[in-house]
Formats: sequence, structure tokens, C-alpha cells
Amino acid sequence: MIAYLGRRVIQSLLILLGVSLITFALLYLLPADPVRQIAGRSATPQTVENIRQQLGLDQPFVVQYWHYLTRLVSGDLGRSYIQRSEVTELIVSRLPASLLLMVGAILCELLIGLSMGLIAAVKRGTATDQTLMVASFVGVSAPQFVVGLLLLYVFAVRLSWFPIGGYGTWRHLVLPSLTMGILGAGWYARMMRSSMIDVLRQDYVRTARAKGLARGAIVFRHALPNAILPVIAMIGIDIGIFMGGIVVVESVFGWPGIGQLAWQAIQRVDIPIIMGVTLVSAFAIVLGNLLADIIAPFIDPRIKLR
Repeated sequence: MIAYLGRRVIQSLLILLGVSLITFALLYLLPADPVRQIAGRSATPQTVENIRQQLGLDQPFVVQYWHYLTRLVSGDLGRSYIQRSEVTELIVSRLPASLLLMVGAILCELLIGLSMGLIAAVKRGTATDQTLMVASFVGVSAPQFVVGLLLLYVFAVRLSWFPIGGYGTWRHLVLPSLTMGILGAGWYARMMRSSMIDVLRQDYVRTARAKGLARGAIVFRHALPNAILPVIAMIGIDIGIFMGGIVVVESVFGWPGIGQLAWQAIQRVDIPIIMGVTLVSAFAIVLGNLLADIIAPFIDPRIKLR
């Protein structure tokens, strides 16, 4: 177990190093000049050059990246070019809102996806099963911004059940959580259906039926606890997925999380914030996968650490 964790930690560090290198290289090659964004349109060439030297952007790529890595090791994500604040402070101030949205999205996808998968497995081969699987496919395929705009139009504009955007109450949380949850619900529905069908074929389920147990008791007391085990192991992976894909939803709903912070930084070519949000998202993905791999064998004994 310790050797496995050691290997996974080393792999995770290498992945984060690769993400930082690729992201830094792409931002370095951008045609947009962040110094121009800082100096403004009326700045003289001398002023632009002075700012470039102060920020170290006149140095070669290797030197810039090495300086960034040395600061990163000490926990310094740099300073925002536009907001003139530490990137770490900006991300920490936005992180609670993103984590709240992530928890709400996971609850929505579990509630919708597991219910759809359970019903589809019990009604296997019927029109209900086919309808639910088609709905799950549509949910998985639909772009998040399209789903978000549709939910806003129906439930915020037409019905006025929820606010159009903002942050602060549970009503603000419902629509963005549902938007993110619909995508994951499709995967959970398919996973739950397959797992439930497999469990319903087991000998102990046949024995329960032979004893004359009610269908509800067989499904919820005997089949569901075993069918849900592989599904629970997927939650750790979702932590990283939601942290990486939260930009669009936060922008649509005006949610003040790190996704909205990243979108604003992209528009302004604020490289330190873009790098910081990217690394935090990559860290969340790596951590989520690592936790899923560690917890899965304890949840489902059929899964072994290798």
C-alpha cells in the first residue's frame, strides 16, 4: 500500500509538472501581449519596455519558466498583472463558492443519475428503459452553456422560480448545480443500469425471489447496496472533472468562483491567474483520481490496488 501510494504521488507530481510546462508554453506563445494590456493603448514604447523588464517578460522562455517553478515550490503563484493582487489570495477567496457549486452538482447528478439507472434496470427492455437511456445520452452530449441558458430561460425568465444569477442563497445554487449535474447524471445512469442488471442476475437475488420476497425489498435491500458500490468510487473522479469544467457554468450564471476568475483573466490576458487556476484545477483532478483509487477497494472489495 505504501509503495503504491509513493508511486502515485510521484506520478501526480510529474503530471502537475507537465501541466505547468504545457500551459506556460502555450501562454508564452500567445500572440496577445499582456504588457500592452497593463500599459494601456496610450503608453509609449519606452513605458512598455520598462514594464516588460519589471515583470521579467523580456527574458527567454526557459528562464521565465524556471523562475516560475522556483516561486511555485514555495507556494507563490505570482501576482496578477491587472488586479495587482496575489494570485493565491484571489483563488482562495473564490474557492469556497466553487466548492459549494461542486458539492451541489455532485448531489444533483447522483440524485438524477442513480434514480434513472435504477428505474431503467428494473424496467429493462421496456419503453421506459429506452427513454431513460436516450435522455441520459442527450444529457451527456449537450453542451453545458446550452443547458444553462435553457434552464435560465425556463425557470428564471419564464417561471421566475429562481434568480437569473448571483450568489448567496440556496435559490442561486439550484440552476448552476443542475446544469453541471445533468452532464454527470447521464454517466451515472448508464453505470448504475449496468451494475444493477449485473447484480439482479446474481444467485442471492434469485434466492430472494424464490423465498417470495417483495420486489421492492429485493431491489432496495439486497440489490441496490451492492450495485451502488462501483458507482460511489466514481465520485472522487468527479471532483476533478467539475473543478476543471466549472468555467463555463460560472460565467453563464455569474457565480463568483475560480471559473469566473479564470474567464476574466483570459479576456485580459492575465497570465499569472490563468496559470494559477489551471494548476489548482489540475491538482484537483489528480487528487480526485488518487482518492478514487485509494477509496475504491474499501468500498468495493472486488477492486484491488495494483
